[in-house]
Amino acid sequence: MSESAIIIEDLVKKFEDVIAVDDVNLQVANGELFGLLGPNGAGKTTIINILCGLIKPTSGSAIIGGYDVQNEPMKVKELIGVCIQETAVYPYLTGAENVNLFGDLHVMDSETLKARRTMLFEKMGLTSEAKRRAGKYSGGMKRRLSLILALIHNPQIAFLDEPTVAMDPQSRHAVWDFIKDLKNEGKTIILTTHYMEEAEELCDRIGIIDHGKLIALGSPKVLISNNLVKNLEDVFIKLTGRKIREEV
Repeated sequence: MSESAIIIEDLVKKFEDVIAVDDVNLQVANGELFGLLGPNGAGKTTIINILCGLIKPTSGSAIIGGYDVQNEPMKVKELIGVCIQETAVYPYLTGAENVNLFGDLHVMDSETLKARRTMLFEKMGLTSEAKRRAGKYSGGMKRRLSLILALIHNPQIAFLDEPTVAMDPQSRHAVWDFIKDLKNEGKTIILTTHYMEEAEELCDRIGIIDHGKLIALGSPKVLISNNLVKNLEDVFIKLTGRKIREEV
């Protein structure tokens, strides 16, 4: 694997008359916790969907762990875990059954699956809920279960698309600690969030996307300093404006 876990070159994605991703170039280092921020409809989720092989770009390329996403999608999928924006759990299965299903899909052996499941349920505070149907979980609990499903196979690269949405402050901070642990294990993490304090707390570097373009790139401290403001939220507002956006 090269020094860059992710290499994006001249990436473009068009949907009919909308340019969702507009000539984006970006590299993310191995072991980096990278924040991808932007208003609703800016192109963040589209970029993640391209990187995960869920949709094809109109032009340009994306390399994950040395593999071309378009030409070697199965190699890429062996390396990544994805916690999508929409909560993705089977409501009629218990929490443990959901995890077992995903472990089986990744062809994990039973002992490894059991050990990973036990550890992740404990870290996510769901041990006592493991045998409860996921449909009975609160919104925050479902998000934590979605995180477990994304990471059960111990991927080297994790895409976390708004992982703490709908969580109470205690749960959010527990997930922050968990994400920090992942980074300390050497994982590469791409994080999208609308919580600017979350990005400021967790991310090594941040890229701000607006109208499909990468308009700012740097560490939280550098972005704050360069824009002569007090915090990352002020940076975000200064660069993207205050007008409410409609989701695209």
